[in-house]
Amino acid sequence: MKLIVGLGNPGAKYAQTKHNIGFITLDEIAYQKGWTFNRSNFESVYSEGLVGTEKVILIKPQTYMNESGRSVRQWLDYYDLTEEDLTVVYDDMDLPVGKIRLRQKGGAGGHNGIKSLIDHLGTKHFNRLRIGVGRPYENQSVVSHVLSPFHKSVHEDVLFSVKKAADAALYWAEGNTYADTMTQFN
Repeated sequence: MKLIVGLGNPGAKYAQTKHNIGFITLDEIAYQKGWTFNRSNFESVYSEGLVGTEKVILIKPQTYMNESGRSVRQWLDYYDLTEEDLTVVYDDMDLPVGKIRLRQKGGAGGHNGIKSLIDHLGTKHFNRLRIGVGRPYENQSVVSHVLSPFHKSVHEDVLFSVKKAADAALYWAEGNTYADTMTQFN
């Protein structure tokens, strides 16, 4: 079994913001697979199905970004899974729009959702799929940047990165190692 967690904030107010690129990517995976987010458990909404022979659960924590780890910990505990069975999809300001980067470990890098995951999981060793959202404009706060929608001029780049991230997550979910997935998609 594999868990793919998209980080974001619940509600229409945040739906198209940069900080919700994890939710947006999970929506793309669900669209490709014909799945729907029609269930809730462990402070999240989720969708599930098979990728090849592997059961995969797509999870959108509804705890708001800063408490995402609380929901993810519950999923891992309930199914007796380890961090190796988890991939977390989230926004990264250090990557330009249109780029993705996969890693198996690391710090929070100032990302409150990742900080929450590290705190609740008790480790920095978990699969990460980062999607570039670029840096704030001059005189723009980080909060204002991540809680605003993408500019229309980068729409194609955003679509490209979301589809590439979805492809990478599905490649991993098919049973490929994360190291191989990184080689294929980084």
